Amino acid sequence: MSKNVSNIMKSHPLQTCIDEVIERTISDKRLVGAVIKVAIHGKEYYSRAVGYADREKNRPMQENTLFRLASVSKPIVSTAALVLVSQGRLHLDDPVDKWLPDFRPRLQSGEPATVTIKNLLTHTAGLTYRFFQKEQDSYERAGVSDGMDQTDITLEENLRRIASVPLLYTPGTEWKYSIATDVLGAVIAKAAGTTLSEAVRSLVTEPLGMQDTGFKTVDPERLSAAYTNDTPEPRRLRDDFDTIPFVEGTAGFRLSPARALDDQAYQSGGAGMVGSAGDFLQLLETLRKGGLPLLPESWVHEMTTNQIGDLPMAYWPGRGFGLGFTLLKDPVAAATSESPGTWRMGGTYGHSWFVDPAKQISVVAFTNTALEGMSGQFTVDLCEAIYEGIRN
Repeated sequence: MSKNVSNIMKSHPLQTCIDEVIERTISDKRLVGAVIKVAIHGKEYYSRAVGYADREKNRPMQENTLFRLASVSKPIVSTAALVLVSQGRLHLDDPVDKWLPDFRPRLQSGEPATVTIKNLLTHTAGLTYRFFQKEQDSYERAGVSDGMDQTDITLEENLRRIASVPLLYTPGTEWKYSIATDVLGAVIAKAAGTTLSEAVRSLVTEPLGMQDTGFKTVDPERLSAAYTNDTPEPRRLRDDFDTIPFVEGTAGFRLSPARALDDQAYQSGGAGMVGSAGDFLQLLETLRKGGLPLLPESWVHEMTTNQIGDLPMAYWPGRGFGLGFTLLKDPVAAATSESPGTWRMGGTYGHSWFVDPAKQISVVAFTNTALEGMSGQFTVDLCEAIYEGIRN
C-alpha cells in the first residue's frame, strides 16, 4: 500500500470496519492468520497481514506470505484457457476428445457423451468431485484424486480414472462443481504444446508479473502452515494426510499440505497452485479493468456473463456461473450486499475473493484456516464490513 493511500485509510471507515471483523475473528480463534487486500476504483485501499503464518513456529503473517490456493487455481487456469480461445488456438465448442483422445466418459446408460471445452469451463460436464460423494462412492472406488491429496499418479492416469466413471448427467443439462478444471488443464497443455505449468506462466502469470504464483512453491520459507477449524482453536493439518468434513453425508476433503512442496505432484488445474494475495489481486483487477494485456474486453464479458441459465447451483443460492467462477444474479436470495453481476469464489484451504464491477471493488481474503476462511462466518462478516465501510 502506498504511503498516501495508507494515510487516507487511517481515518477511513472502511479501515475500521474491516479491522473490527479481522481482529474479532482472530480473537475468537476462528482463524490463525490472514492477508486481506481491497482495491476500489483501481487503487489498493486496504492491505493487511494479521495473525500467524505458522503458529507453532511463532512466524507472523506477512503480506507476501504464500498460500496453497486450492480452488483459487480455477480462475487462473480458466483465464489461461480463454487466452488460448481469444488467440484462436482453442474453441469453446471443441469436444474434449479432440485434444484428449482417450478422455471419453460415458453416460450412466453406457452411451457415449460429448463433453466440450465450454462444459469444462462452466462445470456442466457431467463430472463431480470425490469429496462431494459419499464414502466409497464411484470416484473413490476408481481412485480419483481431487488434486489436493498426496499421490504419485500422473495427470494422465487421473484423467483415465475420471473417464472410467459414468458421467452423473448429460453434459449441459445440470451444473455441478467438479474436477472439470483438472481436465481443462490437460487440454490447455495440449493446445499450448507444453506443460500446464509453462502454459499458465506464459499465458497469464508472466505477462502480469505474478512472480509468486505457480504449480511450484517459489519460496518454501514464505509458505504458510495449514490449519482447519477446531475447538478451542484451529488445529494444524498433518502434512502427510488429513481429512476434514465438508457437509454431512459426504466423504470430505482429503488434504496433504506437503503436496505444495512436492515437485513431482501432478499439476492440478483445479486445485494445485500456490501464490500470494497480491498476485491474485493483480489478476482480478486486470480482468475487472477489461482484460488487457491478457484478453480483449469481449472475452472478459463472456467470462463474467452467466452461461448456465437457470440451472440450480448447490451451495450458491442466487448465483449463476460464467467461464470459471460464480456470478451473482439475486442478492436477496444470496443474502449479500454485493451488486448483481459480482464474481465470487473461494478455496478449500481458507480463501475467499470477490469482484463487484458495478462498484469497482476487488477483494482478496487469503487465510490459512480451512473452511472458516472459505465459507464460514468470517467471509460473510468481511463482505458486509466492506459495504458498510464504503457507505459511511
